[in-house]
Amino acid sequence: MFSSHSCTPLKGPDKALAPIFAMALLAFSIAVTYRHDRLMGAEGPGDWYDFLPNKLDTDQSSAIDLRFLNEPYAGSQGFIVAKAGQFLHSATETPVRFWGVNGPPEDLQEDELRDCARTLARYGVNLVRIHGKVFDANGNTDMAQIRKFQTIVRAMKSEGIYTHLSIYFPLWFDPAADLSWLPGYDGKTHPFATLMFSAEFQQRQHQWFHDLLTTPDPISATMLRDEPAVMGIEIQNEDSFFFWTFNEKNIPNQQLQILEAQFAEWVKAKYGTLEKGLSTWGGAELPRDAIQARRLAFRPLWNMANERTERDIDTANFLLEKQQQFYSESIAYLRTLGFQGLICASNWATASPERFGPLEKLSYLTADFVDRHGYFSCNHAGDNAAWSIRESHTFSHRSALRFDGSTQKEKKEFVHPVMDPQYNNAPSMISETTFTRPNRYRSEAPLYYSVFGALQDSDAIIHFALDGDQWQVKPRYWTQPWTISTPAMMGQFPAAALIFRKSLVDTGPVVVEAHLNLENIKALRGTPLPQDAAFDELRQQDVPQGKSTIVDQRIDPLVHYVGRTQITFTDGDDRIEKIELSSFIDRSSQRVISATHEIELDYGRGLLRLDAPKVQGVSGDMSAAKEVKLSHLTIESSMDLIHIVAVSLDDQPLELASKILLQVMTEERPSGFTTEPAGSNSERIVHLGNDPWQVRRISGAIRLRYKSAKNLTVVALNPNGSKQNTRQTLGTDERFQLLPETNYYLIERN
Repeated sequence: MFSSHSCTPLKGPDKALAPIFAMALLAFSIAVTYRHDRLMGAEGPGDWYDFLPNKLDTDQSSAIDLRFLNEPYAGSQGFIVAKAGQFLHSATETPVRFWGVNGPPEDLQEDELRDCARTLARYGVNLVRIHGKVFDANGNTDMAQIRKFQTIVRAMKSEGIYTHLSIYFPLWFDPAADLSWLPGYDGKTHPFATLMFSAEFQQRQHQWFHDLLTTPDPISATMLRDEPAVMGIEIQNEDSFFFWTFNEKNIPNQQLQILEAQFAEWVKAKYGTLEKGLSTWGGAELPRDAIQARRLAFRPLWNMANERTERDIDTANFLLEKQQQFYSESIAYLRTLGFQGLICASNWATASPERFGPLEKLSYLTADFVDRHGYFSCNHAGDNAAWSIRESHTFSHRSALRFDGSTQKEKKEFVHPVMDPQYNNAPSMISETTFTRPNRYRSEAPLYYSVFGALQDSDAIIHFALDGDQWQVKPRYWTQPWTISTPAMMGQFPAAALIFRKSLVDTGPVVVEAHLNLENIKALRGTPLPQDAAFDELRQQDVPQGKSTIVDQRIDPLVHYVGRTQITFTDGDDRIEKIELSSFIDRSSQRVISATHEIELDYGRGLLRLDAPKVQGVSGDMSAAKEVKLSHLTIESSMDLIHIVAVSLDDQPLELASKILLQVMTEERPSGFTTEPAGSNSERIVHLGNDPWQVRRISGAIRLRYKSAKNLTVVALNPNGSKQNTRQTLGTDERFQLLPETNYYLIERN
């Protein structure tokens, strides 16, 4: 019944000997060098220790160095193409998944960029989204920025890292009052939606694309249009006719009149006259309607999604066609420039995921793949909280493993950006995502994305944002909510990248396939499988309070934790095909099991169990379970937040592997970070803290439960993944204690 979709950047010991091995392992933590002591922060305050990777450590034998996953140089197997629902290398037609970051830090120069690229490759990154404008305050091409893009592409290419180019975001541009090609602005207003209907603005963007893609690199002499290391380019970032920012307040009168005139022409073409169109709609006019001037206005999006009058349906169809036309013409222009990489339209949410979401995705299908953005936020509030973390700000600790609500911990919200339905068999990317800080549950993120991303066969997961590559608490001049060069985020990339990129978790079967009639979609009848919005605080401020729409007969969103979901737009009848889900989703016990039987999420407790041949582990709250028995390993801990995963490093099942990476993480905080209660489930920041990052001390034990365990040696590694001088041999079915300040271990066969 269901078609398959295959696949860059979300399953008794000898107790008498246990104390002996625990003491032996503790002994080698004491016996290591002074340098190791300093790296691990053995004298960290209270329950925390300092996390201090050494940027000068270039040990090529590091167990967490994943440079081998990347090509010798990006593009060595040709351009990346989209085919049969996945990304492929054009020369070999081998599939590729991307595990990436938004970056690099904007102030890095040539040598620093090369070092940054090397660091990213070590942590399993094979795609960087370069997200920055290439124009000045007047909308003219900034050639210095073009050179910067070229330098970044060159540096990343050398480490096997592809680049995706994002050059326009309305928040980067405040058109001046005297701008002849974009009249009506005041120098204080962002041009939301205007690019999609202003011919002069589109010509200006074409000039940016031309200069970016056809200017020869001064070092390599290659133009970016011909560079196979450029995976793709994005037409615009986070803008849509169907998002809340499309309204009369955001678009100056001179510009809005242009779009209103275009709408009137559309209505005239459909009905013959504007008067007949108005009559069909019931005759009521809006205050901005100007029939004599041949202009028709737009009703607010909330009314359109909820009331769905004949006028609303026509308006939505006009906006859809206008958006599709903009993307189609932009793509055609990029191809006339000779650009050979992939193209995506945009990546944004809508005012109604149920009603407008399918229209947004339809417009994206004019391009090569479908992109989206989504964040797991922590109710961060205060002055300038949309883009910074400051003392006196409030926030909540919020677990995605429990589906904690955005306002009340007790109320579960089954919305998460990892949920990834596939549209019309096009590849799917999430080019911005993270768990925003200072949420203590942020450490859930890397394994969450890699495990469920692999299950759903997502094609690229791009984390936001690498604003510093020196493991700093405050890499910019302000404290950002998105920083990913942290122990809980990039510190967990090694195992997470391996799981996602090497498909160590099986791709699930298609569990829901929705065939949606195009005419019904255009009539705003909606989808039963909406891709709900998941905003960070920056864009949440654009959402009117109390405004939402709901469609009846929704499919349980937990299907995304069972397997893959597909949506196909069709001229035929609506049809939903799904497997029997009751054996996988148990709402009463608050558990969901993947159709592959490798993943179990106990969302009542907040505990993820991972049990696959090449990777096994747990993530979340172990305080009630105390012990989790997996196929070849038993994990013991009473911590309420811990992430432990064993990953095969040689592509063999764990019981046969000659090398296994054991990765352990709890939670992170800046040194000296302090808070005070601020009401129900909320805290107020008293002190932001400073360098270095700290990790909560680890408590737990591991048992390897297979016969060949007697031939294994466990070695504690420093934060760079380098071996220490002492190792301990394990006996059959033996148990070893996790060291309180060690995040990585190498388990080797003798």
